[in-house]
Amino acid sequence: MEQSAQQTAHVEEHFTAPDVIRDIVIGMADGLTVPFALAAGLSGAVSVTTLIVTAGVAEIAAGAIAMGLGGYLAARTDREHYFAELERERTEVVELPDREKQEVRDILTQWGLNEQEAEPVIRALSRDPRRWVDFMMKFELGLEEPEPKRARNSSLTIGLSYIAGGIIPLAPYMLMANPVTALIISVVVTLIALFIFGFVKGKFTGVKPWKSAWQTTVVGGLAAGVAFLVAKFIA
Repeated sequence: MEQSAQQTAHVEEHFTAPDVIRDIVIGMADGLTVPFALAAGLSGAVSVTTLIVTAGVAEIAAGAIAMGLGGYLAARTDREHYFAELERERTEVVELPDREKQEVRDILTQWGLNEQEAEPVIRALSRDPRRWVDFMMKFELGLEEPEPKRARNSSLTIGLSYIAGGIIPLAPYMLMANPVTALIISVVVTLIALFIFGFVKGKFTGVKPWKSAWQTTVVGGLAAGVAFLVAKFIA
């Protein structure tokens, strides 16, 4: 009875970050950091916020398009790679079955099965080419079929996340005429946003949330600080 209760109470928690979470992290991280650094840098060189807002909006638009396109192309490349490897495995199980059986045997022995235990699995797979190919794709190559709409969804998610992140450091410049005041508020708001974003990112990705929060905040703050000092030195 006690053992049954212990088994019932034990709940394993595993997190596999879905693609959408990864895309949000990519877009939001750069969206918070790059426009923040740009606005801070310009604050050290100009005396009005209009130019900062104009440059910031232009950068956000360009950055969102560039990163969204990058996400689209990366997802398309992953899909094309998957189907190229799928076609190759289909050909090999027909033309080189002995070699493919040996590869299955190698995989199974790596998992701790001896040759006698592996043989029934190999025979079962060889009777069903479709499952055989699926096995090789997953366990030899480590590939899963990408979702058909992955490229489109990835580009939109990354682009919109970049815009959402970029608006945060730029908002004070949109609301205030004094760049120094806007800079101070932008620094405070963005560092808080970076900290929260880093904490949430850590929760989703399995990294220690507090560690992730501080790392994200420090990186974003350093990028903005360097940009400000460079612009101030040049000006």
